[in-house]
Amino acid sequence: MQSRRHFLGAISFPAAAAMAGVPVLPAVLRKDGPALAAELASFPGTPGEVASDEMFWAEVQRAFTVDRTLVNLNNGGVSPSPAFVQDAMKKHLDLSNKAPTYYMWQIQEPMREGVRKRMAREWGVDPGEIAFVRNASEGLQTLQFGMDLRRGDEVLTTTQDYPRMITTFRQRERREGVVLKQIEVPVPAEDPAEVVRLFEEAITDRTRMILICHTINLTGQIFPVRELSDLGRRRGVPVIVDGAHGLAHFDFKLPDLGCDYYATSLHKWLFAPHGTGLLYVKKDKIPGLWPLMAAPERMDDDIRKYEEIGTHPAANYLAIGEALTFHQGIGSRRKEARLRFLRDYWANALLEHDRFRLHTSQRPEFSCGIGNIQLEGVDSGLLNNWLWQEHKIITVAIKHAQFEGLRVTASVYSHLEELDRFVDAMLYAARHGVPA
Repeated sequence: MQSRRHFLGAISFPAAAAMAGVPVLPAVLRKDGPALAAELASFPGTPGEVASDEMFWAEVQRAFTVDRTLVNLNNGGVSPSPAFVQDAMKKHLDLSNKAPTYYMWQIQEPMREGVRKRMAREWGVDPGEIAFVRNASEGLQTLQFGMDLRRGDEVLTTTQDYPRMITTFRQRERREGVVLKQIEVPVPAEDPAEVVRLFEEAITDRTRMILICHTINLTGQIFPVRELSDLGRRRGVPVIVDGAHGLAHFDFKLPDLGCDYYATSLHKWLFAPHGTGLLYVKKDKIPGLWPLMAAPERMDDDIRKYEEIGTHPAANYLAIGEALTFHQGIGSRRKEARLRFLRDYWANALLEHDRFRLHTSQRPEFSCGIGNIQLEGVDSGLLNNWLWQEHKIITVAIKHAQFEGLRVTASVYSHLEELDRFVDAMLYAARHGVPA
């Protein structure tokens, strides 16, 4: 195994130089994706050890082109892509534009299959079970609209699920007369058996579909997906999993979840191009699930029927491969450990003061990089706006019937100094308030 000294001396000179204040020319010295991934993968240490090793993460940070005049703590909404992912997409787009009907349709579209195979292998499923979509919402709406329902049929979810998915069910209510039922779950939820019990008690003989989050976007709560999938199977009710904040955020394989349907965005935690997502449908479920846009009958049992959306760019999807290479170089367990380390870094600093309340469990089985923090006595919307206007710090104000607070999502490119700035600003607000 290479020593850390070897890694720092032979591999990390640009990062070491930058940290020492030596000028660096990123355009000249920045490594391409495979080279950087190989070097990161060679770095020794357990995930716990690497999580707090700032030299390792300095190499990761240099891969990005982010604006350091502001502090972006809303990576849960959409993440920037590393420079080499952007470059790959531009390269593919340039090729498309040489003669789109030839290069895009005849050359690049078949190349998608290589990316499909790699993504399937990384998350432990068959390539014939994953489709590329534009985002988690498109994948989830394929599932929500793709199952036949009749007037009076019930669909079940929580009050904390993503608003767009709730809106989708509301439209089916108005259009087809289905019935949406929502349950409240604890905040945070640290008893999986209690969560399963709440769902089971809400199931009736009219329940035809259940929607659950893998990770709730409001708080970062990780749900017991396996147990809920088993519940749905026992009761004969399909369970759809909203994985928008799951895939590439923390370490798991799709078969671990025991689910038949899973949809996610790839432009959040995989750092793929904006407008890329993934839909997983277990092979034996594909024939019975309608595509969101029409596909010919011959594709009834083909996962690619969910990609029938008309003319679309090939470049975005091909560049997913570069993002996957970067993810593999970091290592999913090391990424998970780092994201949790960053969340706890700012959360623990604020929790030393009694006016802050964390609506996110810090137990690793229930959360990872997302945290929701409330400054009691201060309106979260006002606090969110003040952080941006006065400190150029981006967070998300969450106001829910059960709680309110700021959703904070650092990422692998975040500097500890940026989190210190956030903590300092929040402590100032606790002492002095914010203007209305």
